[in-house]
Amino acid sequence: MTHSRWWSIGGSLMVGLFVAYLDRTNLSVGLPSVARDLGFAGDRFAVTSSWALTIFLIGYAVANIVGGVLTRRHDPKTVVIWSFAIWSAATVVAGMAASVAVLLACRLVLGIAEGIYWPQQSRFAKSWFAPDELTKANSIIQYYGQFLALAIGFMVLTPIYQAYGWRILFYLTGGIGLIVIVPLYAAKLRPESEAPYAHRTVAGEPHGLTLAQAGGPPFLLLVFSYITQGMLFWGITLWIPLAVRSLGFTGMAQALASAVPYFAAIAFAIPMSAISDRTGRRVLIASLALLIPGVMLLLLLPEVDSGLAKLALITLAMGFYAGSYTPNIWSILQSTVAPEAVGATAGIMNGLGAGGGGTLAGFLVGLLYSATGSYMSGFMVLGGLVVLGGLSLLAYGGLTSRRSAPAIRPAA
Repeated sequence: MTHSRWWSIGGSLMVGLFVAYLDRTNLSVGLPSVARDLGFAGDRFAVTSSWALTIFLIGYAVANIVGGVLTRRHDPKTVVIWSFAIWSAATVVAGMAASVAVLLACRLVLGIAEGIYWPQQSRFAKSWFAPDELTKANSIIQYYGQFLALAIGFMVLTPIYQAYGWRILFYLTGGIGLIVIVPLYAAKLRPESEAPYAHRTVAGEPHGLTLAQAGGPPFLLLVFSYITQGMLFWGITLWIPLAVRSLGFTGMAQALASAVPYFAAIAFAIPMSAISDRTGRRVLIASLALLIPGVMLLLLLPEVDSGLAKLALITLAMGFYAGSYTPNIWSILQSTVAPEAVGATAGIMNGLGAGGGGTLAGFLVGLLYSATGSYMSGFMVLGGLVVLGGLSLLAYGGLTSRRSAPAIRPAA
């Protein structure tokens, strides 16, 4: 089972997350035509588009927090199969939408179901992989599928949209979930009772979640850092197809320009994951992954004039941040909270960070674009916020170093 778990557990969840991110980002690709067909082009575009893009994240935030706690006693295999089926069906229905209300309702269902799904991935990682394998496991389960979807997805979905319109994007991505991923999960994922590192419930164990189980007050610093990275990630990802078009990239060049930051993230993740597992310096690496890109966006982005130079800065910032922060932050969480609290704390952190932070960032970039005519002004503000997140994570490392260092040191 040693080798097969990387394929059956890690590989299956990676493919599933690939499709999940296609479901999240298909609207960003087709947004201009969606606005025209559903009647919110023109003066209503910025506000209505912000709602259409971020209502997913509102449902996602609530469901991550609530779902992570409520599903603690349920097998993660069952939870991921049902949640994937529900949001895939909602994605197909979104392709049939004739009004903004139907589109918003489907995107809300997508967010709720994916929010319930996300914490289960941390439960799989914690249960099936050893402590000194966690960064590699999280890279496979929660990282490569995500960023491959953003890299390849923009390149594949954009020409399909340009050739056949926006509705086919929803039929295609939702259909793959129902026809491919749900049967794949049923066949390949294993119940938690068979996992070698699963937490075994003991008599008298509390059903709720306490701050002590989450690691005490320093957990709040960890959450704050994740909120700022959620703002950086979603503030750029939701708007990047339109942002690169505003920099002069059109047609297939627009698709490539939208994808290149995520290819850079994949390239950075391969060496950074190996360094993290080998050295155990996960907190320091993740902190620098926020501080350095934040400074680049805040101070350097306004200093370059050409569209190509701005894209290069965005690519380097997103690549280094995502390749160094994202795999490590989940390893930090899984190594420092109580085993029975992994799913719940992952849901809280991702709900507040990706859901709450992403929602704020989606509106922030959209409204700043409406006020200034430039997406770059929003990206600069996100850079300043993520610097604060990096400082918060450094403070977390200082407060928890004595307690957490033995837990995350690689096994001899």
